[in-house]
Order: sequence, then C-alpha cells, then structure tokens
Amino acid sequence: MWRSLPWRALAGAGALGLLLAGTTRLPDRAPGDGLGWFVLRLTALAGALGLAFLLDDPARNTSATTPFARPARTVLRLVLITPLTVLWWTAAVLLIPAPTRPPLGPATLEAAAMAALALALATTAVRFTDTAETGRGTATWLTIAAAVTVLVPERWGLLGLPGEPYWVATQVRWAAVLGVTAALSALWTPEPLRGLFLRGLSTRGLSPRRSASFSPSGD
Repeated sequence: MWRSLPWRALAGAGALGLLLAGTTRLPDRAPGDGLGWFVLRLTALAGALGLAFLLDDPARNTSATTPFARPARTVLRLVLITPLTVLWWTAAVLLIPAPTRPPLGPATLEAAAMAALALALATTAVRFTDTAETGRGTATWLTIAAAVTVLVPERWGLLGLPGEPYWVATQVRWAAVLGVTAALSALWTPEPLRGLFLRGLSTRGLSPRRSASFSPSGD
C-alpha cells in the first residue's frame, strides 16, 4: 500500500504549497494579515489538490475481489499519509512570518475542510465510476469549487477574515463543510452491496443471468 500511494502528485502539491507559504518571507516587510490568510488558504488548497489523488489505484480492477475490503484499504492510506500531512501543514504555517500568521485553530479548520472535500469528491468518484485513477477529475472539481467560493458574497461565503462582521459565521460554515464531507466519505467508502453480490457470483463461475436460470424445480 505504501508503494501504491500517488507520491508524485502528493509531493508536487506539497512542494507547491510550501513554495506559496515561503513567498511571504520574500518582501523586506512582513505582509498584512489579509495577505497571510490569502497565502495560507492557497497553500491549503494546494495540499487538498494533492489529496485528490490519494484514492488512485491503477490495480483497482484487478484487486476488486480481494478480502481486504475498500474501507480497510482507504483507512490504511489515510493512516500512512496523515502524519506526513500534519508535518507538512506545520511547516507551511511556520513559514508564514509571525506578525502576519493566521490563528492556528481557524486556519487548520479551513485546511481540514478542504482536505475532507477533496477526499469526499474522490470517494464519490470511486463509488460511482469504474475509473481506476480519479485524481484528475477530482482535482478539476475541487478547482471549480474553489473558483465558485471566490464568487460567493462575503455574507454567505467562506473567505471572511477575523474582525469582519461575518467571521464567526464563516467558521461555522467551514465546520459544516468538514462535517458533511467527512460523513459523505464514510457513507460512500464501502463497496455497493450489488457490486459485492455480482462479484461473489463471478468468483463462483456464475453470472447473474446464469444464476437466474436455476430454480428449485430444475427448470
């Protein structure tokens, strides 16, 4: 499982995020609070784009009947990547100069919500398609979601800043995004029951059409 992780996508997105965070140290003066939030949100989005590839499995169609079920494989991938993600996020936050560094709690909530959204989109693609590598499509949808978020008015949006009238509501909406997407991932990670039934028939050398032809009377 460790070897099957999409390391190129994860490493590329991680490097891009750290480069974005590091740009705040280039000016002679520390940037303002607004710029610190903007850069750290872009950094979190870069990390989420990398996680969009986490469920890619080129061997999916050949390992569909393995007794090691999809939820267990998904959990193992998360267990392997979570410590590295935490270290990466810590480094990104520390790269932001202290005078302009966003509060850790709200910034981490937003990053976690973006990551959960990426995983929910990837889980949905895996659940409802037979594509082995869904990362590109998931990254595209995540980018579209980010673009739509920029267009939403501040009163209803997710890009508020501390001190603004809608700051508390913004954090509540980020928490809602995290909760809903995590729940969807948990709901859609297991294999569909119909798919499990058909695969069980195939392992016994039976097709649904052939199995339907059998009856207790021998017809």
